[in-house]
Amino acid sequence: MPASTPDAPQLAEAALPLDVGRVRAISIDLDDTLWPIWPTIAKAEQVLLHWLTLHAPATARLFANTEALRAIRNQMVALRPDLVHDLSALRLESIRLALQQAGDEPALAEPAFDVFFDQRQRVELFDDAHDTLAFLSARYPVVAVSNGNADVHRVGIGHYFKASISAKDFGVPKPDVRIFHAAAQAAQVQPHEVLHVGDDATADAQGALAAGMQAVWLNTAGHDWPHPERPHATVASLTHLCRLLG
Repeated sequence: MPASTPDAPQLAEAALPLDVGRVRAISIDLDDTLWPIWPTIAKAEQVLLHWLTLHAPATARLFANTEALRAIRNQMVALRPDLVHDLSALRLESIRLALQQAGDEPALAEPAFDVFFDQRQRVELFDDAHDTLAFLSARYPVVAVSNGNADVHRVGIGHYFKASISAKDFGVPKPDVRIFHAAAQAAQVQPHEVLHVGDDATADAQGALAAGMQAVWLNTAGHDWPHPERPHATVASLTHLCRLLG
C-alpha cells in the first residue's frame, strides 16, 4: 500500500456510499490517472519535430513548434470524426496532412508517427502509481480502460493488469457503457461488482455509473463535480484510493 500522507480521503456526497464489500474487480483509466498526459505528449511532439527537421525540413519549417503540430492534430479531429476513438490514427493522419501541406512526401507519415508513438509510451508515473497498482492487483483483477493509445506493456506496468481495453481496439470510447461492460467481462465479473477509477468526471465517473458500476473520481486538482449524479467517492490521490479500499 502506498505510504501515508497527512491528507485524509475526500469523500464526495453520493446517493449511495461506496460499498467496498461489493467490489470484486477494478477498472482504471490510464492518462492523467496513473501519469500526467500533457508533459508526455509535449515531449513526444518535440521528438517528432526534431525528426521532421532531419527528414522533412519543409514540414518542420511550416510547423515550427509543438503548438502548430497540436493545432493540425486538433484540425484532424474535425476532419475525421470517424477516428475520434483512435488517437493513433488521428495523429498519423495529422502528420500526413502536415507533410502534404508542406510539399513533403506523405509516405513519411508512418515512420514519423513511429517516432512520436515510441516517445509517447515513455511516461512518468505519479509517485504513488506503482504502489497503488501493486495494492490493487494483489486484491482484485485490474483492467485498464483508456481512450488513449498508451500500451501498458510498453509503459512497463502490464504485469499489474488482467486485461487492457482501449477505445482504439474496442471501437468506441468512454463514456459509452459498452467499453465498461467489456471491462467487467474481461475481469469475469458483473458490472455492479466493478469499481471504476478515473480522473475524467464525464468519461470515467459518469460512464461507469451509467454502466451500473461503482465509480471513484480521482480529483487531484480539487475541481467541483460538474454533474447532478455524483460518484460513490472522490479521492485526491491514488494513495487515498488505497486507504478507501483498505
